[in-house]
Amino acid sequence: MYSVFGSLTNEILLVGSLIVIFGSTLLAYRIFGKVGLYAVTVIATITANIECLIMVEAFGMEQTLGNVFFAVTFLVTDILSENHSKKEANKAVMVGVFTSVFFIIISQSWMLYVPSASDFIMPSISSVFSNTPRMMISSLVVYAISQAVDVQLYHAWWKLTERLCGNKKKFLWLRNNGSTLISQILNTALFTLFAFWGTYDVPTLLSIMWSSYVIFIVTSLCDTPAVYIARKIGEKRSKKADSGKEEA
Repeated sequence: MYSVFGSLTNEILLVGSLIVIFGSTLLAYRIFGKVGLYAVTVIATITANIECLIMVEAFGMEQTLGNVFFAVTFLVTDILSENHSKKEANKAVMVGVFTSVFFIIISQSWMLYVPSASDFIMPSISSVFSNTPRMMISSLVVYAISQAVDVQLYHAWWKLTERLCGNKKKFLWLRNNGSTLISQILNTALFTLFAFWGTYDVPTLLSIMWSSYVIFIVTSLCDTPAVYIARKIGEKRSKKADSGKEEA
């Protein structure tokens, strides 16, 4: 029994992480509205920039650990596009870009300090963050490009489905997955090449690229129910806000 569960540790942790992260995103939106989604973007951007340094094997594939947190940023922009506006979705992208730039500057400044004689943590900090500028800059560039493409595609799909069926609310699943799955191809290919070229051989790069995209396919399909739930949350918040205005 132990050996079975032991061999599935990474898989269990990844599935659990997906549930917790998507669930926390919906909770943040329910409590704080779009401000909560911006907060999730900040957390996801910083965490994913660190986690992408960790390579794990799960579901028979080698992958970077930051895939799930990167995926939630696409969920955030889709919720903002659906419930608020294209402008708000693009604002989340800019929040993510600003967060990455700010974090890169701060984390690299740590390397400039001379630790005291009693310090014991600086070698560990240096071993992690001295190797991250390339990863973080790659992540920043790819994030900005793929997220901008995702927002554009979401609204392009939306215009197409609304024109074909005459209903603005229908085909949420199509614009959600149609935008994310296409933009994730760009995200996966660019990040793998920018971040790992010269570090791994070509077969390993292709393996990372394929496994990352498979994970993004799964997370994209899994976030579809979350987008539907978020739309319900947004509708309830709007009704509550409208009733409050009427009472006032």
